Amino acid sequence: MPSSPLRVAVVCSSNQNRSMEAHNILSKRGFSVRSFGTGTHVKLPGPAPDKPNVYDFKTTYDQMYNDLLRKDKELYTQNGILHMLDRNKRIKPRPERFQNCRDLFDLILTCEERVYDQVVEDLNSREQETCQPVHVINVDIQDNHEEATLGAFLICELCQFSTQRTWRTRSMSCFRSSRRRAAEPSCTRSASTDPLAGRPGRHPPS
Repeated sequence: MPSSPLRVAVVCSSNQNRSMEAHNILSKRGFSVRSFGTGTHVKLPGPAPDKPNVYDFKTTYDQMYNDLLRKDKELYTQNGILHMLDRNKRIKPRPERFQNCRDLFDLILTCEERVYDQVVEDLNSREQETCQPVHVINVDIQDNHEEATLGAFLICELCQFSTQRTWRTRSMSCFRSSRRRAAEPSCTRSASTDPLAGRPGRHPPS
């Protein structure tokens, strides 16, 4: 059980595999966690690489499950998509898009660099109402079931570490923004953004 009420968000593209695996593990460890996607639509593998199954974010996991069950039960059982959707619908009703959420978080973890850029861009475009700092960290995770599980445990370790070292650092009325590339390839980019400070600054690789 975490020692502080850290508010965590985990974000991938479609809020299906990587973010939901981390959501599942963090929730079981007692963290206050939500998960999101940043894409314009939800995409799941189809019968061919150029034929994905595309859904609106308003589509529930249960509706996706039944749709794929009807289309090709054998294929989507074999590739693990039905099992993934069954897990997802036990966690929450439907995928959520990060750009539509206005809740505050202490720590946002993204699962690929493109998603990281989209999250930081969205945060910096919002009209600010508080001086609440948020840490945004990218953990590159390949979009397959095995890597999602490994990445979820790494994200869990980062969250456990953050509760011990206290990420929420306040200095006077504002928090200085920073952005850097980490040396470890598994954790490639991070930013600390203060809503009043604008875009995070860039620093050379450490």
